Amino acid sequence: MINIKKFFDSNALWLSMLIGAVGNTWFAPLKPLLPWLIFFMLFFTFCKVNPLDLRLRRWHWVVLSLQLTLSIAVYYILMASTGNAILAQGMMLCFIMPTATAAPIIAGKLGGSIQNLTTFTLLSNFATAIVVPALFPLIYPAAEMTFWSASLLILSRIGPLLLFPFFAAWLLRIAYNAYQRKKGSDKTFELSKNLAPMPFYLWVVSIIVLFATVTETVLASFSAHLTTIIWLLIGSFCACLFQFGIGKLIGYKMPAPSKGKDYQDVLINPAAAPKTMEGVSCITAGQAFGQKNTSLGVWMAHTYLDPLSSLGAAAYIIWQNIFNSVQLFIAAHKKPEVE
Repeated sequence: MINIKKFFDSNALWLSMLIGAVGNTWFAPLKPLLPWLIFFMLFFTFCKVNPLDLRLRRWHWVVLSLQLTLSIAVYYILMASTGNAILAQGMMLCFIMPTATAAPIIAGKLGGSIQNLTTFTLLSNFATAIVVPALFPLIYPAAEMTFWSASLLILSRIGPLLLFPFFAAWLLRIAYNAYQRKKGSDKTFELSKNLAPMPFYLWVVSIIVLFATVTETVLASFSAHLTTIIWLLIGSFCACLFQFGIGKLIGYKMPAPSKGKDYQDVLINPAAAPKTMEGVSCITAGQAFGQKNTSLGVWMAHTYLDPLSSLGAAAYIIWQNIFNSVQLFIAAHKKPEVE
């Protein structure tokens, strides 16, 4: 059973992508379940984190600045050099998409800091909600929305998915601790070991559904825009490797503790225990920059840009999950480090 679990943990993502792609006609109709899957996987993730341990770090601001600056630069460079608006918008999405709400789950499996990545996920998504309504109407004037209505619309989509599970987990922690104090016990809230893997398994199910949806989108546009799709596949592959790589470099150069002065927080994130602070931050910042909220990217494309530019986000889904699959495979087969 241990070997089966180890095989599944290290190969789950590529298997889920394959199942979603092959069975797209069966799984694509389950798309309405995605918000609930995201809610519960974030709820279980946030149950591992004490909100009092969330801190802004120096690398947060560097990664966020690059995310916004590169997205604008890539758009104007591609428009000037190719004149292909779909390609330029699709590649811009690959950079401007905020950090995936599920990124802390993968970071935790790899040994990154769940606390620091949770903080950045909140920062990245809300920054995107402010920047996108101001930027996209300038790029694609067909989007007839005021800045405030557009911001509220984006916040209405990402706010509940981020904040509701966050506050639900926080209230559960407060209620449990208060109950224990009332009983005269000094026990504090801690997620059961049986429930700890739940976020990852829920993420695997969501990947199956999301990949089924992406497969349908690509098949529907394949014949009419084959050349653009090929360039978006190549470009999104390069963008994916670049952002994961630069993120890891930034994290390594700007190490940050996960909780107070103790960056090896065994109770919250056992996978991080054998690593140095530089190693933990390297993983965390890499996931923060590279793992994108692609479902939000697809929606933003359909709302603000040429709908076909959503193929950029769809292509990015493929590469980021392949990259994460490789990382999880390596992590599962890597021998524990000796301090």
